[in-house]
Amino acid sequence: MRIGIDVRIAHYTRGGIRNYGLRLLRALARSDAESEYHVLHSRKDRRPPVPGVNFCPVACWTPPHHRLERWALGAEVVRLGLDLLHTTDFIPPAWGYRRSVITVHDLTFLHYPQFITAESRAYYNRQIAGAVRRADHILADSHATQSDLISMLNVPGEKVTVVHLAADPAFRPMDEDQVMPVVARYGLQPGFLLCVGTLEPRKNLPGLLEAYRLLLGVLDDFAPLVLVGGRGWLYDEIFERVEALRLGERVRFLHDVPDADLPGLYNAAGLLTTPSFYEGFGLPALEAMACGTPVVVSDRSSLPEIVGQAGRLVNPDDPHDLAQALAQVLTDGSLRERMRALGLERAAQFSWERTARETLAVYRRVLGVG
Repeated sequence: MRIGIDVRIAHYTRGGIRNYGLRLLRALARSDAESEYHVLHSRKDRRPPVPGVNFCPVACWTPPHHRLERWALGAEVVRLGLDLLHTTDFIPPAWGYRRSVITVHDLTFLHYPQFITAESRAYYNRQIAGAVRRADHILADSHATQSDLISMLNVPGEKVTVVHLAADPAFRPMDEDQVMPVVARYGLQPGFLLCVGTLEPRKNLPGLLEAYRLLLGVLDDFAPLVLVGGRGWLYDEIFERVEALRLGERVRFLHDVPDADLPGLYNAAGLLTTPSFYEGFGLPALEAMACGTPVVVSDRSSLPEIVGQAGRLVNPDDPHDLAQALAQVLTDGSLRERMRALGLERAAQFSWERTARETLAVYRRVLGVG
């Protein structure tokens, strides 16, 4: 098979879609030595992501989300003679390949149009219907996203395959002597509350701040709240809410944390919370469980599916419910140990080898290869 995988967006973002593309490439390199892979990456990349000898870098001039992307990228792809092109950010070029697979991570822009900029909303709404119609097959990160594709875009169920993501092997329980240098770099002590993800409205950070303020009224000498993630869009309200709630001394924003430091921060945290209104998968919750850190997550979208019985579910619309759950997990040692054990067991059910194997099965099915 001659397969193209489009990971151009990895140059422009540090979010979940970047991690998905790069980790999938590495897992495919471990799983498939026979196919010929062409990795579409930004020409600005100094070190193209080429994880194996059967992977060839293809430097592309066309940036993601450009208004002429579909046609310009087609002109770059057609010379490759691809049997199949896998677009990891759901918008394939208009031409230049035999068959196409796209990954749809979430449909936030349809569920919560108020949570993205008008420009992004117009772009995604303009692209999504054509993308799912033209694709030969669609990968969804979760059953929640699969259900959204079927109910909101009328995609036939047989056209969508759920392929779960996984935590990178770097996310694992660590010894104290490995963890302490990491937390010391950020001036922290173990036991803080952790939230990981781009600062954007669907993450429900104002609700988390309200819940944290309620906690401070109940528990003395409470641990800081550490928010790890880059600035997304429409995030000004988050900083305004910190000031309004007088939490400036309690809340830490870490915007540029290297990937290598994340496992240490997860291990040092008293818990991780993901109180989002909507997640296509919710990878930080899985990464935290893989480190043995208890998780408190929203009861919406994909999060209950991912954490299973290992996490504490809360109503993201109710700061009191979130505050109560956070307090319970932080103060009940036996509950924390039980959640730690269940989380490690749950995280072990996901692996990038499995993700690669199931993705390859879709490639072969689309191409009619045994």
